[in-house]
Amino acid sequence: MGSFLHYLSMPYLLDGILITLQATALGFFGGFALGLLLAGMALSRNRVVSGVARTYSVIFRGTPLVLQLVFVFTALPHAGIVLSPIMAAGVALAANEATFFAEIFRSAVIGVDKGQTDAARAVGLRPGTVLRRIVGPQAARAAIPAIGSEAVSTMKNSALASIIAVPELTLRSNQLASATFDYFSIFFASGVMYLVLTGAITGLQLAIERTFDLSRVGKRGRGRPSEASTAPVEGTAPAAEPVTAARVNGAQVASAVSRAEAVRRARVALTITGVHKAFAEHEVLRGIDMEIRKGEVVALLGPSGSGKSTLLRLINHLETLDAGTISFDGIEVGYRDGGTALPEREVARQRVQAGVGMVFQHFNLFGHLTARENVAVPLRWVHRVPKDEALAEADRLLGRVGLSARAHALPRQLSGGQQQRVGIARALAGRPQVLLLDEPTSALDPELVQEVLEVVRSLALDEGLTMLIATHQLGFAREVADRVVFMAEGRVLEQGSPQQVLDNPQHPTAVRFLRAVHTVEV
Repeated sequence: MGSFLHYLSMPYLLDGILITLQATALGFFGGFALGLLLAGMALSRNRVVSGVARTYSVIFRGTPLVLQLVFVFTALPHAGIVLSPIMAAGVALAANEATFFAEIFRSAVIGVDKGQTDAARAVGLRPGTVLRRIVGPQAARAAIPAIGSEAVSTMKNSALASIIAVPELTLRSNQLASATFDYFSIFFASGVMYLVLTGAITGLQLAIERTFDLSRVGKRGRGRPSEASTAPVEGTAPAAEPVTAARVNGAQVASAVSRAEAVRRARVALTITGVHKAFAEHEVLRGIDMEIRKGEVVALLGPSGSGKSTLLRLINHLETLDAGTISFDGIEVGYRDGGTALPEREVARQRVQAGVGMVFQHFNLFGHLTARENVAVPLRWVHRVPKDEALAEADRLLGRVGLSARAHALPRQLSGGQQQRVGIARALAGRPQVLLLDEPTSALDPELVQEVLEVVRSLALDEGLTMLIATHQLGFAREVADRVVFMAEGRVLEQGSPQQVLDNPQHPTAVRFLRAVHTVEV
């Protein structure tokens, strides 16, 4: 034991630890930076760029690190690049570790649910902002454990640098053992030193995980809503643009003109002409024509697979058209005047200009942000509203949907109905002129459906917001819709007032569907 403790504190071995740490740092941070670059290249849609990244990965993952160390130290001088042993070790380690870091980063990015990027695009975020604000933070949290493991692996791999005469801990242990023949005590001491170093890395990893743990008590309490903003604001209108003199708010037109007449007089807000869409060989939409007027509420009914959700995604340009046009007051989101597709950065700008908002079937709240931060996203990062003002408006909108008390909750801490109401508040924060709702209650338990329908009913009847709603709720469609459109097999088979379509359907497919849904609801 005495000799072990002697070696454990020997300056000769302690100096070896410092060199080990130096080689590890060069390999880790160099590999981290190069891995980020490789991951970006691998995720690129450019086949040449992604092909270069894959080729690099095949070469460096397919050859032993020992050979790479020898190559960097002995072969590069023939090309006029002479490195010291420690630098050669750092370069070889970085080049090798980069392939593993790249896969960690790539898998973390791929692991972020596609609904997160869909929601980010729908509120008008540009690609760079989506990566920096939505995908990046979530991917980084997911990658922390793997990055910690890779740091430990880099330290252990640094021992191989002894073959190119880097005097790190392993080489010094070998030299000392050869001179004293006290192999057990020396290598036991060096093993303990490695355990202390790797244990420190693991401790740092756990500390970082704890720091970024969104569920920690008190972690998200950055500023509480004011008293004025925490109480529900009954009857307060969301920040949506008025719908001109022809606004179809029932209170404004009840005494003079019926709601139906007001809708008929309103100008067209959304025009859909000859829309076709296919995925591979499956044709989902087969020539959809529709006009939606300012303030009109249209309910899309139809069996699963009829194309309702695809139509909504096409309207917001989350999918691309195969044929036809979709325009908001003359703005074709995603396309130039000549029909040429626009890059996503310009599409984001057009979504904001057109004033289109979307509420998703599966909520698609940003998992790393609280309820109020979710609602503030379009205000802060699209409309560039100062943070304090954006959060105050988010508090007001959460009050509007009855969720002031849950402002600081993460999505995972909310029920399905609460998540959907946050999603509605977030869509309203973008100041939409047309609001798309894709089956807003289908992912909810039956007891949670009513709370979401009440919010949507208020928006439709009290706020006069132009809405296109895909739904299976017949009673809801009857109560709030100005027009019901029945779709099946990618076509509009029937449309008219709720009474016409729901009470007296003409097409046989509509008759069968409505009878089946009515039976289930009863």
